[in-house]
Amino acid sequence: MSTVYKMIEIVGTSNESYEKAIENAIKKASESLKAISWFEVVQQRGSVKDGKVEEFQVILKVGFKLID
Repeated sequence: MSTVYKMIEIVGTSNESYEKAIENAIKKASESLKAISWFEVVQQRGSVKDGKVEEFQVILKVGFKLID
C-alpha cells in the first residue's frame, strides 16, 4: 500500500515574527486538516507602518496524508 499526499498553500501572519506566523498557520490549518506531515516556506513578506514592521506574513505549502 502506498501513501498519497495532498498539498495546499496557506498564508500565516503574526505581529511578532516569521516563526510565529508559521506556527499560527499550522495551528489553524490543523483544526480542519488531519495528518499534516510537512510544510515549506514559499515566501516571506511583511507590512510596514510608520517605519516599523507591523506584520510578518509567510506563504506555506502544506502537505497532508490522504486518509481512507
